[in-house]
Amino acid sequence: MSKHETWRTRQYWQTIGGLLIEEFVSVNASELNAKRPIDGLIVLNEPTAIHTNNFFDIKDKDVVIIQCKATRLGMYLLGQIYFSQFLIQKHQPRSIKLVAICGKSDSVMEGLALAHNIEVVVIAE
Repeated sequence: MSKHETWRTRQYWQTIGGLLIEEFVSVNASELNAKRPIDGLIVLNEPTAIHTNNFFDIKDKDVVIIQCKATRLGMYLLGQIYFSQFLIQKHQPRSIKLVAICGKSDSVMEGLALAHNIEVVVIAE
């Protein structure tokens, strides 16, 4: 993660607690595909801590997927968070909550996010 994203992800995580896994690897790299990290994955109902590596068994766990950009909410960030849920579903969590963190909102994009069960969190500089 970048210096513009990490602190935003951690600030959000501190409001809900749980185990934060930064750069959670949803898909490992292979000859056929690239590695797919998620900016942040919070495992709820776990002790509040930052996990020391980028994978954790989330089967039957309640999770929050975070994708973060320092810029205005846009299609790139919404696409990232929307499709992240399908990568995470393969790990069989009990429930998934989607959170897009951005530096500035956009009313049109926020309406689209709401229609697709994506929570938008604005954390400005």
